[in-house]
Amino acid sequence: MRRCASSQPPVEEIHAEEEEEEEEQEVFQETGGVNEEQVGPVEEPLAREPDGRPAPVEHKNGKRAEAGPGAADGGPRFSMFTWLVVVALLGVWSSVAVFYFDIVDYDRVLARAQEFRMNFSEVLQEKTSKPEVETPTQRAPEPEKDGPAAQETSVPGSQDVESEIQAAVPLPPLDDSHFVPDDPTEPGQRYEEEPGSIDTTGVLVEESQPEETEGESGRYQTSSKLSAEAEGEEPPKTEPEPEPQTGSTQPTESRQEADGAAEKAAEEQKEKAKKKKPKLLNKIDKSIKSEIDAAEKLRRKGNLDMALKAFDSLVQQHPLSPRARYGKAQVQDDLAEKLRSNDLLQSAINTYGEAAELPDVTSDLLRAALKRRAERQQFLGRMRGSLATLQKLVDIFPDDVGLRNDLGVAHLLLGDNKGAKKVYEEVLAVAPSNGFAKVHYGFILKAENKIAESIPYLREGLESGEPGTDDGRFYFHLGDALQRVGDDSAYQWYERGHQRGHFASVWQRSLYNVEGLKAQPWWTPQETGYTDLVRMLERNWKTIRDEALAVMDRSRGRFIPEEENLREKGEWGQYTLWQQGKRVGNACQGVPKTCALMERFPEATGCKRGQIKFSVMQPGTHVWPHTGPTNCRLRMHLGLVIPAPGCRIRCTNQTREWEEGRVLIFDDSFEHEVWQEADSYRLIFIVDVWHPELSQYQRQTLSPI
Repeated sequence: MRRCASSQPPVEEIHAEEEEEEEEQEVFQETGGVNEEQVGPVEEPLAREPDGRPAPVEHKNGKRAEAGPGAADGGPRFSMFTWLVVVALLGVWSSVAVFYFDIVDYDRVLARAQEFRMNFSEVLQEKTSKPEVETPTQRAPEPEKDGPAAQETSVPGSQDVESEIQAAVPLPPLDDSHFVPDDPTEPGQRYEEEPGSIDTTGVLVEESQPEETEGESGRYQTSSKLSAEAEGEEPPKTEPEPEPQTGSTQPTESRQEADGAAEKAAEEQKEKAKKKKPKLLNKIDKSIKSEIDAAEKLRRKGNLDMALKAFDSLVQQHPLSPRARYGKAQVQDDLAEKLRSNDLLQSAINTYGEAAELPDVTSDLLRAALKRRAERQQFLGRMRGSLATLQKLVDIFPDDVGLRNDLGVAHLLLGDNKGAKKVYEEVLAVAPSNGFAKVHYGFILKAENKIAESIPYLREGLESGEPGTDDGRFYFHLGDALQRVGDDSAYQWYERGHQRGHFASVWQRSLYNVEGLKAQPWWTPQETGYTDLVRMLERNWKTIRDEALAVMDRSRGRFIPEEENLREKGEWGQYTLWQQGKRVGNACQGVPKTCALMERFPEATGCKRGQIKFSVMQPGTHVWPHTGPTNCRLRMHLGLVIPAPGCRIRCTNQTREWEEGRVLIFDDSFEHEVWQEADSYRLIFIVDVWHPELSQYQRQTLSPI
């Protein structure tokens, strides 16, 4: 039903009109009066209900709108839709103002919220971890993370600039390829920002990577291993927090011991804080420190292309900045690793040298640049260049024993044992207890066949436990020297080397191994799977023997004396046909039928870690107990001329004798020993074959020995 408008306003409208007039009069008095032109035409006063409430307003559609503050007083003056529109418009304009005029710093708001959440979590953890009976104590407010203290967080795994280079001795390398990292698919390490710090050295191949979060990289890391702070600012001294008082009745002595341990730990922490940190920035570098830090951040995040552009720009703008040039060298180093580029690595080597040659370069940066240059030169096989770089370092820092030790290693890598011996004698003259120098000096003495003299140096060097001494080669040579002087403690050192992970067992002491291969001293032809090769050798043994005898009769010069210093006494000669998977010169011209027979068996002729050769041993010869270098091969002995009795071979604790026309197979990575006590010479044919469990890919990619 449609409502009709009343002819007279209700009493409520009259009261509302009177109240409205009073309110308008008050506003008029407060504002000092306003004319009609300013406010527009005056509206008709609202009608009032008899009780004083505003009367309902008639609309064109015939509906009435209640006027008043609420439903109890007659309802709102405006419709809900109007208010929604107003609120929406206010929200839109507020958002536009906030974002366009940047009224609110949302980053700061979010950071504050995150900080509050973290602090609140810490408070909750404290409250839940403390016993309920403990009296709560007020916590001092934590400093904000924006100050200098927050910038001194260290990078995990950082080491001192003067960290030792791993020991090296002139043994065949595991890999002949110059630039193939172990695992190029391994992801890089997570970057942790440390303003004011730089990396000063690194490694490509890490045996134990390590503590490798580190990967890592485990095995494969970039050249960002060692970090040092730019200006050597000491970190703020942190006092140990007092332990909260609890109701425990701890004995006085135990409490004193705990206090003493705490004081000792605090003293050690203070001593560490007092250590001098490397100074790597000169005046020019300090003036562009922010730009250097930004470029370094890109490098350590792995943005190498951008980092190279940044450092290259710094070098062009500030050509006398050693730190900028050093940073460029590091990026080139990292890129060379990533792309496996020897050319890029050579560029890095050159740039390291340029950084070291600049005027006013700090001594710490000079040392870091030249050490890294020497390491990368060694990696590329530039041994003479590395030796020259290390010699320069020793000339600049003559009192640095570690640099002299590195110089000795460089001489050894060149095969210059005489030069290395001189260096280590100089080191031991000023540092007689230096373990690194001792093991290397002992190794050199043993190579000179000064067996008894080498033992104390090798033993004391290993017992020192110094970095660079825990190497399987030193355990190997110490045990070998002890065996040769008849000292049974050799096997104690072999056992120690086995426990340290250098040897597969006390008996199997090869150093160039593939893990997981079947290991046993003696093998049958069926176990090897090379029955066709064994059958061919045994069927044609007389042909092979006759060619060997013909060579012996024509020219004894083809049998070269054994040069590995394995003989205690006697004469032992060898005539080699294949070595490291390749023919040796024109050796096959003397024994063409034997070579033609062998060509059909690539497991032997292609064995890059073995040999094919004749071996002649004269009466009265004894070969010391020894092991071969690798577990990747098996060794076949075909008897050609075997005088009886008196010729025997021991492998581990089993001794056997050769027979003419028969093949013996053993794994020469196990300890073996030979006696020739017959009346005439012994002649055998030696054929090395790949270990049968090696895959075809491994046979192709393993480095030669």
